[in-house]
Amino acid sequence: MNVPLNYETQAGDVDHLIADDHAIVERLFQHLEAGRGNRRVLVDQVSFELALHAFAEETVLYPIWPEIGMTDEHDDAEHEHQEIKELLVTLGRTEPGQEEFERALAELIRVTRHHVDDEEQEELPEFRSKAGAERMAELGGRFLAAKRQAPTRPHPHAPSEGVAERIAGVLARPLDQVRDTLSGRRKEMATDASGLLTPQAQAIVDAHSSLGPLPLQTLTPERAREQPGPDDAVKEVAAERGLEGPEPVGSVEDLRIPDGAGGEQTLRVYTPADAGPGPLPVIVWIHGGGWVLFDIDTYDASCRGLANKAGAIVVSPDYRRAPEAPFPASHDDVLAAYRWVVANATTFGGDPARTGIGGESVGGNMAPATVLQLAEAGEQLPLAQVCVYPLTTAEQFGESMADAADGRPLNRALLSWMAMHAFAGRPDAARDPRIDLLGLPAERLRSMPPTLVVTGERDVLRSQGQEFARHLQEAGVEVATRHYDGVMHEFFGAAAVLDEAEDAQRVAAEHFTRSFTAA
Repeated sequence: MNVPLNYETQAGDVDHLIADDHAIVERLFQHLEAGRGNRRVLVDQVSFELALHAFAEETVLYPIWPEIGMTDEHDDAEHEHQEIKELLVTLGRTEPGQEEFERALAELIRVTRHHVDDEEQEELPEFRSKAGAERMAELGGRFLAAKRQAPTRPHPHAPSEGVAERIAGVLARPLDQVRDTLSGRRKEMATDASGLLTPQAQAIVDAHSSLGPLPLQTLTPERAREQPGPDDAVKEVAAERGLEGPEPVGSVEDLRIPDGAGGEQTLRVYTPADAGPGPLPVIVWIHGGGWVLFDIDTYDASCRGLANKAGAIVVSPDYRRAPEAPFPASHDDVLAAYRWVVANATTFGGDPARTGIGGESVGGNMAPATVLQLAEAGEQLPLAQVCVYPLTTAEQFGESMADAADGRPLNRALLSWMAMHAFAGRPDAARDPRIDLLGLPAERLRSMPPTLVVTGERDVLRSQGQEFARHLQEAGVEVATRHYDGVMHEFFGAAAVLDEAEDAQRVAAEHFTRSFTAA
């Protein structure tokens, strides 16, 4: 298990957010040291990450340190930040392969690692102890707000902290953005420059980055929802290749059904293109987005692909999202949607005796959580389940939290941002059995139907998905797994332009079909 700090934090605590930044930069350093990927873009991404990070620390944390008796730590950290900024300026005006560039890079890696080690092992624990744990979340909010105002390039001659630094940042930021746009750097910030993706997957993340999304983990939820999503990247690649979309199906209909709070939610119903004689089996497919982002439109391609490949009706609930409706609102809506489908399947041509459930990312969490609640209530269970890169614990679990910390479109910092909003006001939510699936005893897991777990290499959730599959197998559940190297989180819906996605949808459809046929 990969623990970012040697003490417990909440997702929105300032020290937790700082440790996420450290993990991302460290992984970028590792790519550079290994000589893989696009060296220029990797260094530009390091510069971007450290510029925002340093500004936020200097304006939010550093003014507090002397007040609570951390004067020596403050002076040391300020000196190291200055050294880091100067090295980044050198890297910005030189090119990979040049002696000055390589010398500055080696020194940057050394200084930054020393700074991170001091900060995580000594300074942050002391800061939490002296400033008070109850202040960490409030400071975390201010830390993210500062990043939104930060210049995107290092400014060694700017004031070092406090109000003066904030003013300098506000003045520098628009100038930096113009420079980023003119240089093309802005369209590189959201790509995966590691060289670890397949060419097709690389084309998708490059397309997403070319759309210029702002870093979601620094934005408000409202602003983050305005940014281009993974579906937009796939459409961009498809258009470049002259492919028409979306994939045709027999019909698509939106229904209004009850949600879990006495209101209503939309349920989108997909009928396959070559539907045989009815009634047809039904798959409840739950979209992802960290309980904060995205909706049923974002995951339209997944539903169309599954409907056609499985010859089944696919229904997609448009559940409520956080922070407007934090946990357990989304879970409650999905449970209500599944119950409605079983009770009303015949009204849209479905067979209530042949149902399956699944989803992507947090959808892959809510599917088994729904099964658990149905089992507890003694209700009809789905015949099969598919969990695609599922979130199965709120902990930062496993090797993938380090080796995919810098992954795109989901990195470790964005995962924490999602949890911060999803569990707002509910610090106990992370331990709820609907979230902490890895903490469930075997006797509860045995209620699961035959389950397929799909994972991808460049995904921070890879390790916990694989661990969930292992827990299911040990509990005696029929489990199948499918892992894909060289692909990222959110790859499943990209079947139009990604071979691994086409295969994953086919495997998922066959998993459902076997159970439907046996029934």
